[in-house]
Amino acid sequence: MFRPLYAALAIALALPAHADQASIAVAANFSAPMKALQPLFEKATGHVMVLSSGATGKFYAQIKNGAPFDVLLAADAETPKRLQREGAALRTQTYAIGKLALWSADPRTLDGSDAVLKANQFKHVAIANPRLAPYGTAAMQVLAKLGLNEAVRDKQVMGENIGQTHQYVASGNAEIGFVALSQIMLDGKLTSGSVWLIPSRYYTPIRQDAALLKHGAGNPAAQALLDFLRTPAAQKLIRGYGYGYDR
Repeated sequence: MFRPLYAALAIALALPAHADQASIAVAANFSAPMKALQPLFEKATGHVMVLSSGATGKFYAQIKNGAPFDVLLAADAETPKRLQREGAALRTQTYAIGKLALWSADPRTLDGSDAVLKANQFKHVAIANPRLAPYGTAAMQVLAKLGLNEAVRDKQVMGENIGQTHQYVASGNAEIGFVALSQIMLDGKLTSGSVWLIPSRYYTPIRQDAALLKHGAGNPAAQALLDFLRTPAAQKLIRGYGYGYDR
């Protein structure tokens, strides 16, 4: 009759003496990997994470206005460094190198090249807002590289973040769209549709940095997350979603 009590005590003793909770702002492109990392982190450390997903630009504004986030996992390197310069972040580190892809939910649309984009026979192409989302900036760089900025300007469907952009394509509101490779890849394989894996030389590397925010100073859970992102287990999962990794 005392077994449930013993079991509860055993679990409690197996966890850190002082488990803490951290509020994490996660760039939309990293939402799926972070949800997969969450149980691994919580099991390994005993700490708890509360995740919020959205556009890096919006998170910056919220943090500057006092939003109580402990860690920002941004879609770029500049936003965390800017927060650090402005005194809102204590330190930064790179946690992933993002990769851009042109994707269609239809497995017959793309042939692994830029042919469909150059042919310009589609009605809509989804792009994340470059003012808010670094993946949108990268998409505009690709269009410029191909000399297609003007040609497709009236066909652009603008997503507030890369998550909304992916949804435009998944729902069929846009035949093709520039998305994060992480949104359409799992364990190194395309999950659905068809894709052009855009050469990295077409856009500025999407170095994604994490920032330990001022609100997270002294929070063991926030510190533990930044350490956890460097572990082999975390790195392996991140690569499985199509990211590069740079310590």
